[in-house]
Amino acid sequence: MLSEKIRHFYDKLVDIIFGVILFFIMLALAIGAFQLFADVWELLKLEGITGHYIDIITDVLTLYVLVELSRSLIEYFDSHKLRLTFIVDAAIVFIIREFLILLFKHEMKPDMMYALSAVLLVLGALRIASIIVYQREKQMVG
Repeated sequence: MLSEKIRHFYDKLVDIIFGVILFFIMLALAIGAFQLFADVWELLKLEGITGHYIDIITDVLTLYVLVELSRSLIEYFDSHKLRLTFIVDAAIVFIIREFLILLFKHEMKPDMMYALSAVLLVLGALRIASIIVYQREKQMVG
């Protein structure tokens, strides 16, 4: 009896916390999208835009990471489980974002390239494994 009340309180508290986090992620997405459009408008005014592409690429990929994180929170509200695929997707995009930034700035060293490639390999394997497990769970329930 007491454990049910504690569990119910815990579930409500987690829902509230994730709701607040989701609100701030959506707010950050809206502000980021507005800022991205403003930055593109500023790029049109400049004569040489080559050096400013990295800012646009970074902003777009950062917004994509936020979208993936918000998708995992929305999925939580539907199923009360955090799906690993959305979190791994966000991590993969974040690693690719860092990879592109370092390559574009010509700051990529071989050891960093190997390390990021290994992390991407592990995340890719984790992503595939999480999809397989999710499909098996879905078949068992359905």
